[in-house]
Amino acid sequence: MDKKRKNLQTSKARIFLVDDHDVVRKGLKHLLEAQPDFAVCGEAEDGHQALKALSAAKAQLVIADLSLDGGMSGLDLVKNIKERLPQLPVLVMSMHDESVYAERAFRAGARGYLMKSESAEKVTAAVRQILVGKPFMSEKIAEKMMDVLTQSRPRADVDSLSDREMEVFQRIGRGLKTSRIAEELNLSVKTVESYREQIKVKLNLENASELLRYAVHWAHEHNAVAS
Repeated sequence: MDKKRKNLQTSKARIFLVDDHDVVRKGLKHLLEAQPDFAVCGEAEDGHQALKALSAAKAQLVIADLSLDGGMSGLDLVKNIKERLPQLPVLVMSMHDESVYAERAFRAGARGYLMKSESAEKVTAAVRQILVGKPFMSEKIAEKMMDVLTQSRPRADVDSLSDREMEVFQRIGRGLKTSRIAEELNLSVKTVESYREQIKVKLNLENASELLRYAVHWAHEHNAVAS
């Protein structure tokens, strides 16, 4: 019986969870381990913890949030995993609007993007699809990415921002001051100020007041609140 149970355990897909909310990790673990073919092999609340644990976890899939504590964003985590463990797929699960962040996640190296508001059935379906080597995205995002590839429509202004510029822009929209943004992103105040100037140029904004108004309006329209 013990040998049979051990064989059953080793046959399950090993999934590693990264989210800064303990209740989210517990909920995901409960959902996944209710399936006969999934096992959660590890958890982390930030990107640095995840990178330290992943090499020994022997995970076959990582599920990660975009908004993480500890100075490393979810996008940075995806890039690090892609560089260090290129065969390890990542499914991004986030509260952030997929129309804004999904393409960025895929460019960073993710194999799937899923909103946290999706059903449990959609979560397990996404996991299974990625485990067999297929990317997972909604029809809306697939159409958007195809439009970008075929250049059938111009990119939106905000899409021209780099990932780091986007992180700064999002926090400006939340009303954070430069010093707080620097603290959250583990950057110097001077570096954040440089990003602010780059953002103004790319978005064709005249001054800090215009940048603030634009960022606040954008954040409201896209519900871009940290999860």
